[in-house]
Amino acid sequence: MKDHSLSRRHCLIKKENNAFRIVDLESFNGTFVNARPVGEQSLKHGDQITVGSVLFLFMEDEVEAGERKSAVEFSDDELVKHSTIRLEKKDAIYFKPGVALPAEARIARDLEALLKLSTSLSRLRELTALQRVLLESVLNAIPVERGAILLVKENSDELLASYSLDKKSQTELPVAISRSVGKKVLSEGAAILCTDTTRDFRSAESLVADRVGSLLCAPLMAGERVIGLIYFDTSNPAVVLDEGHLQLLMAIGGIAAVAIENVQHAEWLQSENQRLQEEINLEHNMIGESPRMREVFRSIEKIAPADATVLIRGESGTGKELVAHAIHTNSPRAAKQFVAINCAVLSETLLESELFGYEKGAFTGAVAQKRGRLEIADGGTLFLDEVGELTPATQSKLLRVLQEREFERLGSTRTISVDVRVIAATNRNLEEAIKDGAFRQDLYYRLNVISLTLPALRERREDIPLLVYYFVAKFSKKCKRLVSGLSPEARNCLLAYDWPGNVRELENAIERAVVLGNSDVITLDDLPESLVATRAPADSLPNYHEAVNEMKKQFILRAIEEANGNYTDAAKRLGIHPTNLHRLIRTLGLRGLVKPL
Repeated sequence: MKDHSLSRRHCLIKKENNAFRIVDLESFNGTFVNARPVGEQSLKHGDQITVGSVLFLFMEDEVEAGERKSAVEFSDDELVKHSTIRLEKKDAIYFKPGVALPAEARIARDLEALLKLSTSLSRLRELTALQRVLLESVLNAIPVERGAILLVKENSDELLASYSLDKKSQTELPVAISRSVGKKVLSEGAAILCTDTTRDFRSAESLVADRVGSLLCAPLMAGERVIGLIYFDTSNPAVVLDEGHLQLLMAIGGIAAVAIENVQHAEWLQSENQRLQEEINLEHNMIGESPRMREVFRSIEKIAPADATVLIRGESGTGKELVAHAIHTNSPRAAKQFVAINCAVLSETLLESELFGYEKGAFTGAVAQKRGRLEIADGGTLFLDEVGELTPATQSKLLRVLQEREFERLGSTRTISVDVRVIAATNRNLEEAIKDGAFRQDLYYRLNVISLTLPALRERREDIPLLVYYFVAKFSKKCKRLVSGLSPEARNCLLAYDWPGNVRELENAIERAVVLGNSDVITLDDLPESLVATRAPADSLPNYHEAVNEMKKQFILRAIEEANGNYTDAAKRLGIHPTNLHRLIRTLGLRGLVKPL
């Protein structure tokens, strides 16, 4: 398979201390686990790994039975079939709906046993308990002494789990099962009755040692799939097993298989839920594996369970609202509302009406009562973005809310009490604002109970590739065009840029590149010109790009001149799409030098 989105050395899965980790080998298009780009991460059962256009499902052995001593011992033998009865599903009388059963007392007893067993199994939700009830029911319905259940992988005889029970001791003792019988039942889906194991088997030392006289073995069939087998034997020479017992066991196998599959599925769902709960022990929508971001995640994990007011600090575009969301989502208030308000975009009057609400007739245009954001957030979290932009009057009112957790709507004298957690964010230096008299010191202390500072993107450059992979995947899907990654030159450019606008600026740059690009990878030409032109002084690439851009200008001007100002013809001469030509003219500053026909 050819997949241009794959790197020659893309990723590695390695085992460390009985656990598995996936490591991205600096691939150009990223490695994703559960739709999130990763650099290195532990793998858990059920994780979805995306590499290029290929999706892998990471599976671990789900069954704990393999960690303990098996309840089954296989005997190496040869089945001779002197006194062996074989029963196929098509011949099983209880699998024939609509067919009248003989009016016999034994048939009635068997049907009653099947009904009781079906009722008992339907109530169980744990595999071990189900297997024990199943074996106990059969040991009571059929004159046998020991029983065992084997569960195998689909289309395989590889053992997944086993359970056994001794009728006399009521304990789980190892049971010797004929390997040839087991293989035959699993491969053919037919039940087998051996009434004299001394004649039916050769070299079955374990069966001889256990003095097994006769045995029954039936498949556990869920539809047409064999998921295991159920086995019983007896060493009592007075017991005579017959085809009636085989018919009953075949029916029991059908009922039990469905119940076992349902319980296995329920246990898988429970383990998957537990895995996801552990994975989202800290639930957030932030991308980053750098030490600085891991420190942020650890802080969120500590902060979230508390009810203290939090002040999130950091430059614009660093993801302060995402952090506020994460704190709320991982807090006891997660089931309630998360209400956000940007203090910088509203005038003082509008901000107060949004924050506190108002009564009908409180001012011109107040035609009905309106609940404020504080009331809506009752029981939940109120996020005040750009809190440093509040006016002095609003600061005073907010201070009272933080102190007393109460306020009045505009135009009302009725005090309203609220239970709300406040999280504030700012990109301003509040200490300087206090010195300048622009921010109240007492409000600052109320807000700054717990402070969390987010790193700028230039302080965690190792996260840039992960963010790029995420945004490329996001906007490729949104724009419905295949973009598999970015060129090495574009990658180096993104890593070298200082990102004054932080993650928001990076997101906008990638969205622009995906929308305007014409190839399946993002190139330097797709990135904003201001980003490409701005480099660190020590980098030797700026001069190179200046020369390349100058060459591009000359080629474009010459092609347009030869095409007599016809952009479509000029684009053909250059071997590019007309849309790409228009973009180059704009980004290279050629608008004033060329005129379209």
